[in-house]
Amino acid sequence: MSAVSDRPPVSRRHPSKESLRDRLPVFPWDKLEPYKKTAAAHPDGIVDLSVGTPVDPVPDLIQKALVAAADSPGYPTVWGTPELRDAITGWVERRLGARDVTHRHVLPIVGSKELVAWLPTQLGLGPGDKVAYPRLAYPTYEVGARLARADHVAYDDPTELDPRGLKLLWLNSPSNPTGKVLGKQELTRIVAWAREHRVLLFSDECYIELGWEADPVSVLHPDVNGGSYDGIVSVHSLSKRSNLAGYRAAFLAGDPAVLGPLLEIRKHGGMMTSAPTQAAVVAALGDDTHVREQRERYAARRTALRAALLEHGFRIEHSEASLYLWATRDESCWQTVAHLADLGILVAPGDFYGEAGEKFVRVALTATDERVRAAVERLG
Repeated sequence: MSAVSDRPPVSRRHPSKESLRDRLPVFPWDKLEPYKKTAAAHPDGIVDLSVGTPVDPVPDLIQKALVAAADSPGYPTVWGTPELRDAITGWVERRLGARDVTHRHVLPIVGSKELVAWLPTQLGLGPGDKVAYPRLAYPTYEVGARLARADHVAYDDPTELDPRGLKLLWLNSPSNPTGKVLGKQELTRIVAWAREHRVLLFSDECYIELGWEADPVSVLHPDVNGGSYDGIVSVHSLSKRSNLAGYRAAFLAGDPAVLGPLLEIRKHGGMMTSAPTQAAVVAALGDDTHVREQRERYAARRTALRAALLEHGFRIEHSEASLYLWATRDESCWQTVAHLADLGILVAPGDFYGEAGEKFVRVALTATDERVRAAVERLG
């Protein structure tokens, strides 16, 4: 083949026209590949504590519900079945203490990452509008703003933001990556500020079932919102609490004036959860036993990893909830990643989540008991 034909195809788009891809940063996880190869070369194999993907089995009652609904030849609805909406409203009232939640207050979504990435676009945000998120945060908050061509700003305290042009405020409690929990008083103060300045508040609460040294509270709780859902929406996922990451199952709950238009937009986009998944979610939200059992697994892994990291010379900050330990040796996060990779342990560098994480690593609890034991032995 000639040298000319070996060249990549020349873009035919106008040179001044920005593509969708051009708005996005480099996908961070690609940077971990060399360290993953190092860790995988360990004689006893890799212990992957980086991404945080569930490894335990999907509970049997959920699998059975999925299989029972497998003969679903027709299109599902974006709003979900009445049974699904009943299950969501029942769960947010039972588990989060919300009151007077109707079907108009809930909306199924196709996994929470999809929602985070496309919410600013679906809200109609664009140049001149601002999206705000925590200083240390899930990278997809920024990605969502970039996709919409909106401005983005990171905060330490959202009430210190300039509200001019601020159209979407993200909270994340418990936090990914730090595990920090916002207390009831702090949430109440932030909700009041957002309402005063007519800023739409979305609270990512995907780890709310996983509090260890704190009891996370939802913005849907009446002590936080004063009994009104005006201007607030919470985001919930079944990926971690029910091991359903592969099902893409999540939902929103909150202000009907926000969810109604989102429902219409998502209908046009065909953003529907599959019918078998909807049936599985009904089963998952109706059962608390499997959640307690999974919590116990994660609690045991957390205890073992935390002790081993501290013994190895790490300091752990926050981490009072969620599926991660936010750990540091007061050195570059990439130096720490390399050190642990030499031990066959792969973790996420803190700067994936913002410059403030440059000396931290995020250690996930999502490995089998056998792999966690291996990590503990290597750290010892």
